[in-house]
Amino acid sequence: MDPHTLHFDSIVIDAHCDTLGDVLEGKRTLTERSATGHVDLPRLREGGVTAQLFACFVPVEEYHRSATRHAMQRLDMLHLAVESHPDEILLATGAADIRRAKAEGKIAGILGLEGAEPLGDSIETLRCFYRLGVRNLGLTWNFRNDAADGVMEGPNARGLSEFGVRVVEECNRLGIVVDVSHLAAAGVRDVLQVSQQPIIASHSNARSLFDHYRNLTDAQIEAIVAGGGLIGVTFVNAFLHNPPGDATIDNVLDQIDYLVGVAGADHVTIGSDFDGASMPRGLEDATCYPSLTAGMLARGHSETTIRKVLGLNFLRVFEQVTGR
Repeated sequence: MDPHTLHFDSIVIDAHCDTLGDVLEGKRTLTERSATGHVDLPRLREGGVTAQLFACFVPVEEYHRSATRHAMQRLDMLHLAVESHPDEILLATGAADIRRAKAEGKIAGILGLEGAEPLGDSIETLRCFYRLGVRNLGLTWNFRNDAADGVMEGPNARGLSEFGVRVVEECNRLGIVVDVSHLAAAGVRDVLQVSQQPIIASHSNARSLFDHYRNLTDAQIEAIVAGGGLIGVTFVNAFLHNPPGDATIDNVLDQIDYLVGVAGADHVTIGSDFDGASMPRGLEDATCYPSLTAGMLARGHSETTIRKVLGLNFLRVFEQVTGR
C-alpha cells in the first residue's frame, strides 16, 4: 500500500495538543483554518487525523487563583465547537466514538486535563470533570500540586500524595486515562504501583536517545509497558535535538524507531504537543501527518506497526480504560 492510502485508511490519533488555549484567548477559532498555530479542524482533516486529544492546561499564574474556572473555560471551547459544528466534530468519551468519527468522516475530540490543579483537593470535582467528558488526566505539569510533584521540582521531588493516590484510584474506577508526562520520577513510580489500569506518557520521548529531563528512561518505559501502557512520541524540538531549532522529522522518526525497539510495536503512540511548543522541520502543523506515515514506511516499518503507532494502540488502551 502506498503511504498516502495507508495513512488516510488508518485511524490516526494525536494524544496531546494545547490548541484550546489559543481558542480561549481569541487568537483563532477551532473550526476555521488559520495561518497561525498548528491545529484546527480543516488542518486536522487535511492531515488525516481521526481523533485529537485536547489538553486543558492551566497557566502557573492561575494555579492558586482560578484553576478550576480556567480549565472549565478551555473545556467549554471544545463543547462549543461540537455544538456549532456537529457535522464536523464530536466529543469522544470512548473508543466507539472514535470509530464512529472515522466512519462518518468527522474529527473526534477527546478532553483531558494537563495537571490536577483544577481538582484542588476534591475528588468530587474530578467526578464532575468526568461528567463533562474528561477522559485523560495528566497529574501534573512541571510543578507541585495537591496530587503530586512535577518534573521541575528537582531531584528531591516527591511522589503521589495521599490525595494523588485517591485520584489515580478514582480515575481507574471512573474510566479516565492516567497520564504521567511531566510527572516527577517518584510520581511515575507511585502511579505504576497504584494504577490497576494501563497508563500513558502522552508526550514524552526516550531519554536514552536524547537526554532531556522530560524524556523517559528505559526503565520507566519498560515499567509502563509492563502494565500495558503507552509512550507517546512527541514532536517538541527541545525533546529531540540540541540546538532545538535544528530538529527535523527525522529526529521524530528516530524516536519511533527506538521506542518500537524498546517498548514494542504495541506500546507506542503519538502525542505531538502541537500549539504547546516549537515543532521540527517537516512537522510544522497537523497537515504534515502523512509525512510521518511515509517516513515510517520508508524506514521499513510494517503496515501493521504503522497503523498501531498512528492510532490503534491508543484506541485499544482508551477502550480498555473507559470501558466503551
